[in-house]
Amino acid sequence: MGHSETHDPNIYYVPHGSRWPIIATLALFTTMIGAALTVNKVAVGHYVLYAGLAGVVLMLFGWFGDVIRESVKGFYNRQVDISFRMGMIWFIFSEVMFFAAFFGALFYARMFSVPWLGGEGDGVLTHEFIWNGYSAAWPTNGPLKIGGTFETVGAWGLPFLNTLLLLSSGVTITIAHHALRAGERGKLLVFLGATIALGALFLYYQGVEYYHAYHELGLTLGSGIYGSTFFMLTGFHGMHVTLGTIMLIVIWFRCAKGHFSRDHHFGFEAVAWYWHFVDVVWLGLFLFVYVL
Repeated sequence: MGHSETHDPNIYYVPHGSRWPIIATLALFTTMIGAALTVNKVAVGHYVLYAGLAGVVLMLFGWFGDVIRESVKGFYNRQVDISFRMGMIWFIFSEVMFFAAFFGALFYARMFSVPWLGGEGDGVLTHEFIWNGYSAAWPTNGPLKIGGTFETVGAWGLPFLNTLLLLSSGVTITIAHHALRAGERGKLLVFLGATIALGALFLYYQGVEYYHAYHELGLTLGSGIYGSTFFMLTGFHGMHVTLGTIMLIVIWFRCAKGHFSRDHHFGFEAVAWYWHFVDVVWLGLFLFVYVL
């Protein structure tokens, strides 16, 4: 990084000579090219894609590692801390908008498109131009002869269990936060570890649910608008749980090494904010995708 071991706490710290932005640019560009080549079935496409993804992982470890070392050395003052908090708030807001787009697609398809195809409003039986026997009901099934039939995942089985797991993880990470503020390092590690375990269990049971949906219910990503919205919403949420679990693991190791103090632990708080966001999104998914 090229920074010195001492830094005036009254000056806003700005790193100079960082190599990570250019590495990030090259890695993301390589990933994009690799993905395009892979989609177009070019022989070397997946090798380029893997190389780009490896570069992204390297960049993340290196860049976050530098930030952690700068924080531990006391380079960040209150003004920098406020910048980090504002950045995390805007990041979570962007994630809220991300899921709002998919929820919007779900609501539009269910409340407007499907009734319109059934002739609601204008009285025109639009579906007769597609196939006979169409029923304007949710979830929408396609013709049996092209494999359009499927069953939905019951709300009160694995989805309800996963709801309990995520809600419990929200409690355990809150207890861990209070333990950190109280200086109880052992209690912190136990409840933070429990949060990680609950997140991992959620992902395991979501994998079981997906296997059941594909192999026993006939519900796939290609099962019409219902299958598309179901797997896009739950799949992207699962990806966020995966990222959150990885971040929690990193924070656990940092706590085990003695990082963070009672009054200075934004790294922990940022991950806790993210995890609570994941919890809230899942409650919306459970209600609007599984129950209603």
